[in-house]
Amino acid sequence: MKETSIKKRTLLMSALALATAVATLSGAAHAQDFPPKKPVTLVVGFAAGGAADAAARLIAKKLGENIGQSVVVDNKGGAGGNIAHQFVANAPADGSVLLLGSVGPLTIAPHLMKVNYDPFKDLAAVSGGVNFPNVLVVHKGAGVKTLAEFVQLSKKKPGSVDFASTGAGSASHLAGELFNQRAGIDMTHVPYKGGAPALQDLLGERVTSYFAAPPTALPHIEAGKLIPLATTGLTRPSYMPNIPTVAEAGYPGFEALNWYAFVAPGKTPAPLLDRWNQEIVKVLNDPSVKDALNKHGLTPQPTTRAELTAFMKKESTQWATIIKERKLTAD
Repeated sequence: MKETSIKKRTLLMSALALATAVATLSGAAHAQDFPPKKPVTLVVGFAAGGAADAAARLIAKKLGENIGQSVVVDNKGGAGGNIAHQFVANAPADGSVLLLGSVGPLTIAPHLMKVNYDPFKDLAAVSGGVNFPNVLVVHKGAGVKTLAEFVQLSKKKPGSVDFASTGAGSASHLAGELFNQRAGIDMTHVPYKGGAPALQDLLGERVTSYFAAPPTALPHIEAGKLIPLATTGLTRPSYMPNIPTVAEAGYPGFEALNWYAFVAPGKTPAPLLDRWNQEIVKVLNDPSVKDALNKHGLTPQPTTRAELTAFMKKESTQWATIIKERKLTAD
């Protein structure tokens, strides 16, 4: 009787172990389904109509066509993109959620303010997305036409020259602070709640300068209402061939790009991250997509997962140094 009872218990335990193993394997296989067997969401941390949204919708459409499943863009604006990054950090790690992350929340905000996510632990790199430089513009009343004249004015009247940004910790804010450091000047930072009010006050001559996104500044430059001094990439963008870069204008190596990159919840399995990398790189290399992005002033930046991680760490280190040296706060 005892032997029979032991055998029964042994068989029962074996059956339970087998069932557990099958469930585990089934769960793992299900977690790594590609494309996911549920709707795919591409989260964007900014409102519809901006550069990030335009890029996301162009890329999502082609991604959906390629994988045979719709990819829905979900705009979760607020807090300079931090809300969207926190949302995705806590989202299901099954490959169904991607984020078009941005320079601010990924590499600037964590050094400037308290955020409830770690970009390198709670989010996983997938691929680079797109980038574009800012253009430093001043209103006509500033009385300067070159970057050298702008620096001279700033040194002649310390503290009287200011620059607008789309908010503390934004790319336009840190571009200005980096230029403060490199040029040895002390422009005053004037944060706004977005590009529209910043541009409006610049046109109204209530602020001296602004490191603006080219698509929004170009119409006013062409109309003669704003004076472009320099762009912030290492090379001149094709749509602004006559405007020098900050590097060309006397500050070698200066670079402060706006960039967006694809990330996923941090615990997403590596095989899924690799598959999404393949699909996103394929889309970014598609001639029709590249052409459409270029028309929006956006340069495709496909990368491997490792390349994106290394790039983010480099950017994070640069901005951490600037924030510390300039004693910046989120106020």
